[in-house]
Formats: sequence, structure tokens, C-alpha cells
Amino acid sequence: MLDRYAMRLAKPAIDRAALAIKNRGYSADQVTFTGFGLGVFAALCIALGFYTFAILPLLASRALDGLDGAVARAGVATDRGAFLDIGLDFVFYGLIPLAFGVAQPEANALAAATLLAAFVGTASSFLAYAIIAEKRGLKSTDYPSKSFYYLGGLTEGTETIACFVAMCLWPQHFAALAYFYAALCLITTITRLLAGWQAFAAPKD
Repeated sequence: MLDRYAMRLAKPAIDRAALAIKNRGYSADQVTFTGFGLGVFAALCIALGFYTFAILPLLASRALDGLDGAVARAGVATDRGAFLDIGLDFVFYGLIPLAFGVAQPEANALAAATLLAAFVGTASSFLAYAIIAEKRGLKSTDYPSKSFYYLGGLTEGTETIACFVAMCLWPQHFAALAYFYAALCLITTITRLLAGWQAFAAPKD
């Protein structure tokens, strides 16, 4: 819901940083892997109980996730880069709830599993829509810089990161936050399924 606004607000700074990274000889894939590595480190910190400390690598990871596409567009964007970007993003999103479950399994395991199941719904509906939209030659007007059809929803990247930060700040309330966010993800999944049901009802031209 907030991604389009966050992207517009951050775009000038992202473009400047991306150009500086490219001019120093770093590739978009290197930025993607570095961001993912920081995300894994953040999950490890959470699993070990260093919740507040995990916020820094978590936010740095997502900042690099916002940069890799811009670095690619500053040079030569590739399908491989787009594939790595979205694939590693979803792995990262799954690692954070898992880490909270590992940190305190008695209190958090069920809530973490519920949130992970909700993420499966948002991810699968998101990717399924993108696949069919690509087959039909559809383009997203809200996210024109994306290399695939980016279907928004109530819970997007910005909201998810805000939720993860809240969980790190108040880990004692992880279960409540996870159940609440899982409910929002369910709404997102339902709205995306309905959008696909309506958009793809007619036969392909």
C-alpha cells in the first residue's frame, strides 16, 4: 500500500547512490547478494536474541534491496538480476519470522508459523498474478520501473519492514504483532486473488 509513495520519495537519493555504486565498479548482483547477506545476519541476530541490534542490518539489507534495481537500470538490467532480486527477497521475508520462532519457540513458534503461512499466500498470489500478466503483455502503471508486473496490496515491502522493526523493538509482543500482520496479509491475498479473478476472466487476445 505504501511502496509506491516510499519509492517516489526515495527515488532521487536512490538514483544518486546507484550511480555512485555503478561508477565504483560494483554490479547490481553484488548489491543484491550483499543485501541478502545482511538480511541473513539480521535473522541470525534475532535468533540469538539480539533484537535491537538486528534492526541495523535489517534496514541496511532493505536499503540495498531498493538500490540493486537502480544500479541495474544505470547499466544493463538482466532477467537474471530480476530473478535473484525477487527470489532472495522472499527468502529474507521468511527468515525473520523463523528467527523469532527459533529465539523463543514456546512463545513464538505458532505465531511465526501463522505469519509464514500468510506470507505464502501473499507471495504466491503476487507471483501468480505477475506470471499471467506477463503472458498477456500487461504493464504496471503504479510501478513502471519494475521488471515484472508488481501488484500492490495492503501489505507490501514498506509495511512488512515496519512490522519487522516493531517486532525487534518489542520482541515480547512478537506473537500479537505476527497474528495481526498475518490477518492483514490474508486481506492482501484475498484482494489479489479477486483482482486476478476479474482481470483474467476474459480469454487472452
